[in-house]
Formats: sequence, structure tokens, C-alpha cells
Amino acid sequence: MDCFVPRSAAGIFANYAAWVRAHDTLDDAARGAIADDVARLPHRPLISLLLPLDAGAAGGLAATLATLRGQLYPHWEVCAAGRSDAAGVFAAAAAHDPRLRLVDPSPFADPAVAANAALGASEGAFVALLAPGDQLAEQALYEVAVALAGAPETELLYTDEDRIDAAGERAAPRFKTGWDPDLLLACDYVGSLAVWRRTVIVGVGGLRRGFGDAAAYDLTLRATADMLPDRILHLPSVLCHRPIERDRPLHHGMLGEDARQAQRAVRERLGAAARIEPAPLWPSANRVIWALPDPPPLVSVIIPTRDRASLLARAAWGVLARTDYRPLELLVMDNDSREAETATVLADLAQDARVRVLRHAGPFNFAAINNHAVQEARGEIVVLLNNDVDVIRPDWLGEMVGQALRPDVGAVGAKLLYADGRLQHGGVVLGPGLAATHILRLAERDDPGVNGQLALARSLLCVTGACLAMRRDVFLEVGGLNAERLGIAFNDLDLCLRLGELGYRVVWTPFAELFHLESQSRGAPDTPDKQAQEEREVDYLWRYWRHAFDRDPFHNPNLTCGWHEPLRLCPPRRRKPWQRAA
Repeated sequence: MDCFVPRSAAGIFANYAAWVRAHDTLDDAARGAIADDVARLPHRPLISLLLPLDAGAAGGLAATLATLRGQLYPHWEVCAAGRSDAAGVFAAAAAHDPRLRLVDPSPFADPAVAANAALGASEGAFVALLAPGDQLAEQALYEVAVALAGAPETELLYTDEDRIDAAGERAAPRFKTGWDPDLLLACDYVGSLAVWRRTVIVGVGGLRRGFGDAAAYDLTLRATADMLPDRILHLPSVLCHRPIERDRPLHHGMLGEDARQAQRAVRERLGAAARIEPAPLWPSANRVIWALPDPPPLVSVIIPTRDRASLLARAAWGVLARTDYRPLELLVMDNDSREAETATVLADLAQDARVRVLRHAGPFNFAAINNHAVQEARGEIVVLLNNDVDVIRPDWLGEMVGQALRPDVGAVGAKLLYADGRLQHGGVVLGPGLAATHILRLAERDDPGVNGQLALARSLLCVTGACLAMRRDVFLEVGGLNAERLGIAFNDLDLCLRLGELGYRVVWTPFAELFHLESQSRGAPDTPDKQAQEEREVDYLWRYWRHAFDRDPFHNPNLTCGWHEPLRLCPPRRRKPWQRAA
């Protein structure tokens, strides 16, 4: 079936109900295949579901228990704790199913304490926290068990989720990304369903009281602080349906006191390393402002150019006169400029003591020019900057430096806008068939994106080299840009992917915002030589990075996008486990 294409970014999920019917609804044949696969599983772990019973939860609890009794994977238990109007509903259901246990009927003033009581009585190697009203897809625990069997070292598994109303209609999906520690600092993107190895939760002391609805978020922040990334698994399947609440927006942000407790949890996680503010385009989430050392490090901003004097002047003086980060040098790499106007601009720039004009002769090779510049750079941080980029906000460079100084971060990308204010670069996602696409290109400047993806700092596989910051020693460690094979295009993607192979992360931040003035009018290669070079570079990218395009963890396989289509639902690229087993 063709992808469901919305008319605009705001309508991406307008056809979600149709997508659910076409791609996320089981028939009897699927149920039979799942039953057969469960019988064949070599390991069928007991999964304990922790259920704090708070006041006013009786109605939602009945729906939760109904979906548990309908699970196609039978090896689970529910450990409930608490005394409320829901306790009677639970006790009545438990009389008919020994997997339901009311382990502590005491009244608990804090649901975290009730959850810990349930945790203490649980017997499963893996546990998940549910709230009354949460409904699990009938294949949920089966898919969890299969995923755990395929990745036995997993300590945290989390799934996609959506909202469900009283009539059973599903809406507002949260198609999540792979493990992203930066996005986690911004918001509780892990959400539900989250399945933990029991020893991990016990090891951090369980949930902490006093955090309200942010207690699970606080647990995730603490429990993953030192967890190896390969022990965290994202299962891109919508397996939990949470009730729509009339007093809470569908973007799933926390409100009021819960939001304050969420910020407290992040502050306690980071300590003096950063300060926390509400994200301007997503106020219920966090902006993390990383502390700079005193004194801050020297930054080398590198601008390659061949003529285009007016563009160069705008970019260079934006760095020199409209940037509030002071310890910087500007390296202008002149690649055989010939126009008198350019010579005048270069001479004017050279009057500033922070500027060095360096010559790089020969055919234009973006990678070689920047590699030459980095060798000459004196800064601890280097910034690759196209000559068609213009500064908007004076704080852009401080934001990028704060991100780039973090030891696990290899490269930092910025939010780039076309001259008309629409989005040019919000990060790059990779898809099958060498599809490298800018996320939600042409979105409005103030559009927060889907689930805040344009409003919050986050991890990606790649960002554009039009404005890219990184530590100079990391640039040299990775071998710089590939000047031999990718002199013109794709060298930024290749650089980012090689950083990932070395264990570094690539971060995109919306809080460094600049114009990218010329990219919108960039045309296709218009000479035989340029076309031949592009073909060679595409071939290299395909041969060396095809596997990355097929498995970008930050591009949910239920979504796709193209250069002219910002984002859309599509048939899942991930094959269902019972389909593999059939």
C-alpha cells in the first residue's frame, strides 16, 4: 500500500486511523502465527507489570486488566499495590487469574512508594511500570519477549505508543527514536512501554518519592546515567495505548508541578555541568545550556570561498561583529578568487587581528580546503562554515561550543533557515536507497516539529557540514574529511558516520540558529565533469555506507520523508516478528 501523505507537517498523522487499520491491526492468521512462535521461543521470561493503585483509577483499571488478559504471550504477572476505589476492581479480577496479585493493600500517599512495594514482590527478570488506564496491544508482551531473546544483554527496552479514547479510537502516536541521551535530558521521550531488567531498578533504589508523575522519568535519568548504549533497545512498534486526558495536551508534555519535578530530576542528574531552562518552542520540555570553562576555549571558524564577495562579507562580518563569543579566529580559505571585489573584501577582513586569509590553490575540493584549514587552526574547537551562511542570533557559537566540548560528542550541527525564514536544515535522517533528507525541510521557523523534534537538542547520525562544530583533536583523530573520494558532496555525512564508528555522538541543536542563504537555489550538476564526479561520490557512499542508510536508529521505520515531502506515515519498514517466524 502507498504511504499516507499529509498535506502539511501539521497533518502528518491525519491518516493515523487508516494506518492503524492497514498496518497495526491483527487478524486471526497473525494471532495463530504468534501462538505458534511463542511455543517455539527458546526462552520465555516472566515479565512483571508493576501497577500502583491510586485514587480514582477504577474505570481505567478495568480497561488495563482487559488488555492484559488478552495478551498473546502468557508469561506475565501483575503486582499491584495501594488502597483506593481501584483495589476492589483489582481484587475481583485477581480472584479469577493467579497472575494478578495485590501485594500490598496499604494506602500510599505517593505512587512511587506503591510501585516500589510492587517491585519488591515481583518475581520476573524484567519489569514494566503501568498506570491504570494504560492498554497494551495484544501482541505487546510477545514482541517484547522476542526482542529480549534477540538481544539478551538488554537492560532497558522501550516501545512506541499512542493515545486512546473511551471509544477505542487511537490518535497522537509517538514514533520514537533510538537511544538518545540528549533528547532524554529534554523530555521523557522513553515514555511507555518501558521494560527494565529488574536488577537495574533495584540497583538504583527503585522510584523516588516526591516526583509525582515525573517519578518514572527520574528513574530513567538515574538508571541510564552509566548504562552502555548497546544495553538499551528501542522497539519501533506501537504497543502501549495511553488514555487521552482532557487536561493534558496531546504532545505528552508534563504540566505544573510534574514539569517542575521533571526539571528537578534533570538538574540533579547534571549538577553544575549545565543549567536548565524551558525550551522556547516546547516549554514543557527542557533546554540544557552546557557550562563553558573559564576561560572559554579559542574557536577557529573556517570559511572556504571562491569569489562571491557579497556572500563572504556577510558571513565573515556575521562571525566577527554579530557573534558574542569572543575567543575566536576566522580563517578565510581563498580558493583562487579572481574578482577585484573579492580582493577588496579579503583586504578589509585582514585588517582584523582575528582574521587570517589563507590560500588554497587548485580545483575546488571542499574537503581538502577544510582539512588544510584545520591543520592551520589554533583553536581547540573548529567550526566549518559555508560562505553562504549568515548569523541570526549572537549566542549561536557559544551554544555549539558548549555542545562540542562534551567528551562523547563528536560533531554539532545547527538549525539553518532559508532567507524566507523556513527551515533548511533540522538535522539529517537516512533512509533506504541512499535517501539522505533534511528533517521537515521548509517547516516554519517556529514549528516545534513532531513531538518537539525541531524544538529540542537531540542525537542524529548526521548533520550538514554547512555549519558544523567539533573539537580539533577529534577532527584529526577521525582523519578529517575524505578529500580523495568525497571532495565535493557527502563528505559531511561520511565524516559523521565515521565519528559514530569511533563511538562519538552527533548532536543537532535548535539553539544555534543561522541563515543558509544560497542552498535553496542550488541546482543539479550542469557539466559532464561535475556529473561524473557526482556519480563517483554516490557510488562510494553506496558501497561504504549502505548499511547505515538501511538502519538509521533516529529515523523511525514507521515514518519516511523526502526532499520535497517533509514527513509522512508509511508501511512499516520493520518486518513483524511473527512474519519472520512464518
